[in-house]
Amino acid sequence: MVTGSLTGEVSACKGDASVPRVRWQEGPDQKAALWRSESGAPPPRRVELAGDATRAAVAFHQACEGTSLVYRGDYRNARQLLAAITRRLEERPPSSATGDLRAAFQAHRQHQSTVHQVLSRLLVVLDGSYELELRRAPVVSEACLEVWGPGDGSSAVSLRQLVGMIGAHEWRRSGVEVAALGGRVHPHYGVSARIRGEYVDLVADAPLRRAARAFDLGTGTGVLALVLARRGVAEVVATDSDPRAVACARENIARFRLEKRLRVEQRDLFPEGRADLIVFNPPWIPAQPRSPVERAIYDPDSRLLLRFLQELPEHLSPDGEAWLILSNLADLLGLRPPGLVAQTSAAANLTLRGQLSTPARHPRAQDREDPLYAARSREVTVLYRLGLRGSSTAGR
Repeated sequence: MVTGSLTGEVSACKGDASVPRVRWQEGPDQKAALWRSESGAPPPRRVELAGDATRAAVAFHQACEGTSLVYRGDYRNARQLLAAITRRLEERPPSSATGDLRAAFQAHRQHQSTVHQVLSRLLVVLDGSYELELRRAPVVSEACLEVWGPGDGSSAVSLRQLVGMIGAHEWRRSGVEVAALGGRVHPHYGVSARIRGEYVDLVADAPLRRAARAFDLGTGTGVLALVLARRGVAEVVATDSDPRAVACARENIARFRLEKRLRVEQRDLFPEGRADLIVFNPPWIPAQPRSPVERAIYDPDSRLLLRFLQELPEHLSPDGEAWLILSNLADLLGLRPPGLVAQTSAAANLTLRGQLSTPARHPRAQDREDPLYAARSREVTVLYRLGLRGSSTAGR
């Protein structure tokens, strides 16, 4: 085992505002690196050095106790150590009250949080050109540039996060085939893909009256906006609050050469004006996100969903229609009050014109070992067709 120590701190960098950095002693030399965490975690405070001789049992115990490990040695050995720690965590499945799906969800989430924290404590160092300071290391500079932009000195990062960035880089380069588009969408790291077949197929198949203008809220990769354009909508305005998502959607729109009909704006939710069609696939679990990347999944107290329904009349054309695409998983888990969509819609002077639904087709819906299988196996994704009460097309 390599010996040494590391202390996390926040210090000034080149005279700019304070940025998180870590400093450690390696032999006679003191070293420092910029701390990079996509989850927004603070720099580690208690860290030891590890290497090719580090035993998995020792590393697992240290990580569970809150100690981070900066790895010095061979890249493949570092990956093997990460895999060994992962296996030990998988041997500790979450427990919950039998038949209580809400309790099962809470236990599952707590277990996920523990897994993330423990696995994120195996760290590696990159130099200013994003070269990984390990023997037999792959080239990771392009993946890092896509996420962070040009480097500025050494960086310390979780090996697990770096592996995810490498995988996302390959996914971005190869793209994902979307049947409704007859082409591929290229997701960026950290951007909600929105390419599950249930969502895309519902938008591709829903009855569409002539729409001169449409809004796609929380566009992510831009896939639903592209589907609307392919279905003949003359103008589509897509919005997202995440700058990475805006860049991703614009890139995908350019690949399909639809820049003249589609534009992307960085906005919190609605763009200005009204539209004949408004599409929204919000985060579907009413719980607190624990990191920025979880905001695409978790919506505390359904605040974003409620805001969408309450503000929708101000942005929908008099005879327009809104498509709200929402999984019922939260209802099955007991996390969302029954009838919330219907009650809030009625209070906002909206009427339900109809709905389409499709069962979940993702792998976890068929995985009997999943702790939430009892709910996931019954999950249904619904497209609610909403209009303004009293409009000439109400009830069609």
